[in-house]
Amino acid sequence: MPKYIDGFLLPVPKKKLAAYRKIASNAGKIWIKHGALEYRECILEDGKAEGLVPFPEAAKVKPGETVIFSWIVYKSRAHRDKVNAKVFKDPGIACDPKTMPFDCKRMSYGGFEVAVDL
Repeated sequence: MPKYIDGFLLPVPKKKLAAYRKIASNAGKIWIKHGALEYRECILEDGKAEGLVPFPEAAKVKPGETVIFSWIVYKSRAHRDKVNAKVFKDPGIACDPKTMPFDCKRMSYGGFEVAVDL
């Protein structure tokens, strides 16, 4: 079955990881409630990549920050659009960029068609 992925890369201050986990856990439950197939939030553990662009460099982390790599899986782009329409109407997803434990303007995002699914 073809799938569609929303992917995110963002720097988060290490001292705010507990707050981030709480918000991400709530968001994940809402996405799954409205039909997302999977929801993952990952904290960088190994950021060394000789000869490649390491995630900390790509995310332009500052001292005291780490990288979050996350993704949401859908059946298709149309399914993503339907799920997100429901998610963003859900009162539990309301977020104020001023109170988020990271700088929303520094988050990277993209919607991806799956090219290989083994």
